[in-house]
Amino acid sequence: MDELDYKILNLISNDARISFLEVSRICNVSGAAVHQRVQKMISNDIITGSEFLLNMSKIGYNTCAYLTLHFAGTVNIEKIPEKLKEIPEIVECHYTSGVTDLFVKVYAQDNNHLLNIIQQQLKPLGVVRVESMISYRESFHRQISFLPKILK
Repeated sequence: MDELDYKILNLISNDARISFLEVSRICNVSGAAVHQRVQKMISNDIITGSEFLLNMSKIGYNTCAYLTLHFAGTVNIEKIPEKLKEIPEIVECHYTSGVTDLFVKVYAQDNNHLLNIIQQQLKPLGVVRVESMISYRESFHRQISFLPKILK
């Protein structure tokens, strides 16, 4: 990875819809060079996808919650994330340090829907305790920006 790669990453991670032509103009290189570098970063798993961000409340999901999940000692935690992927409202899952087994981000239509997800879908997986934090509003969402000092 060189300075040009980081510059390309900054541009495309801040706007997934930016064209390679625009990136090439900003970086002062050919479109083919940008395409080649992006393809190399994809094949090396540096870039793992692109996405559109949805305004969840505009489509009826008014509750965003972060849940700490604690499982019974007999549950194989390594198999749980695959089962959590089957619950469409769970959009992130993290292994964490400390007493929490897994930390997840959930979108629900309302608090009753969230409670239903916990009771009907998480408890049967062996969850013995859930702690929740409701997000009132997201202040910002972004990818990491590569600061100039990293590029030197």
